[in-house]
Amino acid sequence: MRFLIRVIVNAFAIWVVSLITVLEVSVTPYPPGGMVPLLVTLLAIGAVFAIVNTIVGTVVKIVAIPLYILTLGLISLVINGFLLWLTAWITGFWGWGLALGGFGWTIVAAFLIAVINAVFNAILRPQRQRDRDR
Repeated sequence: MRFLIRVIVNAFAIWVVSLITVLEVSVTPYPPGGMVPLLVTLLAIGAVFAIVNTIVGTVVKIVAIPLYILTLGLISLVINGFLLWLTAWITGFWGWGLALGGFGWTIVAAFLIAVINAVFNAILRPQRQRDRDR
């Protein structure tokens, strides 16, 4: 259930970031046209992003612990940008998915996605606590 919520929140965050035209982030649906293909594509991108964050992100964050200490945590922006770029690279193999501009804009987009995820996690977390207490 948590993975499904994570996928939905990631899909929403990516959709919101793709609406900001300055960031040069776009979503190419499969097949083109219509709202349903866009929604399915966003959910697929959200799933890929969740898997990349879970598998690759954990390994990279553990290896980068000295850099976290050295940069006082600012390296997390670059790591999150890298994970978003990796998601775009993976989904690009199929001819649909996420398209990103420059790496600087990718870092900004990853930061915005992290903020949106944090807001939704703060909203949904009390619900999870109540469910566990029952």
